[in-house]
Amino acid sequence: MNIIRIILIEDHAVVREGTRHLLEQVPDLRVVGEASNGVEGLELIERHRPDVVVLDIAMPGMNGIE
Repeated sequence: MNIIRIILIEDHAVVREGTRHLLEQVPDLRVVGEASNGVEGLELIERHRPDVVVLDIAMPGMNGIE
């Protein structure tokens, strides 16, 4: 079984936690990192090299499009 490694980038903690909870219900998915802003997210991406990044496009500071 290939595990799909995911990083979540979302500034709202409740949304981030809910998304993680839903993703963790799927056996082939593993959340390997969470960030509350784009800068933290970029650091996690470099460190963990995920297969997928789920991110909010409307965040303060550095948004998901940047």
